[in-house]
Amino acid sequence: MFEQQGSRSAKDPQDAGQDRKGGRVSDFLARLEHFTWANYTFPMATGGLALLLSESTQGFTFRGLQTIGTIVYIFDLVIFSLVTSAITYRFVKFPGTLRCSVTHPTESLFLGTSMLSLASIITGIAKYGIPACGPWLVTAFRVLFWIYFAITFGIAVGQYTFLFVSPFLRIEDMTPAWDLPIFPFMLCGTVAASGATTQPADQALPMIMGGLMAQGLGMLVSILIMYQHFFACYIRRMIQWGFPSPNSRPGMFIAVGPPAFTSLAIIGMANDYPDHYDFFGPDATTVQILRVLATVTSIFIWSLSLWFFCISVIANIAVRKQISFHLNWYAYVFPNVGFTITVISVGKMLHSNGVMAVGSAMTVMLVLMWIFVFTNYVKAVIGREIWSEGKDEDVYVNEKCHAHVKPAKTGGDIAKEA
Repeated sequence: MFEQQGSRSAKDPQDAGQDRKGGRVSDFLARLEHFTWANYTFPMATGGLALLLSESTQGFTFRGLQTIGTIVYIFDLVIFSLVTSAITYRFVKFPGTLRCSVTHPTESLFLGTSMLSLASIITGIAKYGIPACGPWLVTAFRVLFWIYFAITFGIAVGQYTFLFVSPFLRIEDMTPAWDLPIFPFMLCGTVAASGATTQPADQALPMIMGGLMAQGLGMLVSILIMYQHFFACYIRRMIQWGFPSPNSRPGMFIAVGPPAFTSLAIIGMANDYPDHYDFFGPDATTVQILRVLATVTSIFIWSLSLWFFCISVIANIAVRKQISFHLNWYAYVFPNVGFTITVISVGKMLHSNGVMAVGSAMTVMLVLMWIFVFTNYVKAVIGREIWSEGKDEDVYVNEKCHAHVKPAKTGGDIAKEA
């Protein structure tokens, strides 16, 4: 009898340990009810970093750079798979969360980040996969491009249809996150710019034209929506109510993205124009003209990115002690990837070592920023700052209810305007 009691008492600590472990796993899985679409900003930013670290992107390279970029790209594939598994578990385990996620006034805006993550992966195929694989991947890239083109166009139409009719979204809540539904389709231009050069001439030109159309639509939607100016609405919103709430301000960097990615896509597609058709005369002359136009146009558009970048930096520094981690911190990285690659691309076109050196310095700063954001991401997960009730993008935030909003107009001010 004593032996049996001793045996049971010896097993008790092990059983207790297993129970605690099982409890932690159950608790973690329960937290996935709040695993929102915004978690795709993690692989989105990581994939952008892999694109930036490619030898073909950088103006100055060193031995091992392509290997570093390959490691980052593989890591991106892993985390994309993990994020997809987690959000699939959420939708299966918690019925109704899928429908809520695509109709919620805040979380639904981040649906596009899943496709932006795919854009980074498809672009990485051209940078890292095709040089190391056979011609089958060239065909696979082309098929993926057109599938991505069709799906993201559908998302852009569907989400903006909801955006226009939703009673929960008002102009005072306007942030650059409203641009996210069109962003994936716009990046068709970036995908085309990265991979058209790998395609046969008869396939490269349709890809470039499709990418140009997508890039143009994305940029124009960022400027014009239903007879209103998108960026103008954003600026008007800041003039009338001030900057967004502190925790929304990292998302201000999203405004850097459209002009930046448009600039790099224009240069990339001009460089990839195939020497095959002679539509406009000798191709050598056509390509030269396209590259000149692409360079000056890119510099012209990129200046808007620079302005939004500076405004966003000032707005974030002003409340740096009041900002707690949210997944929109990855906006510190991804939009600025396009901003940086454009600098490097312009430097290459102008044969300017100084401009390319600035791009290299910006690359180093973006790598450090990614490490900083990733570290805080891990801390936030462990400390339950995210994936918890009331702390994620599945909670509506009224942008007029925070300490930094501008005071309301007085009766005298209204009378003067009248």
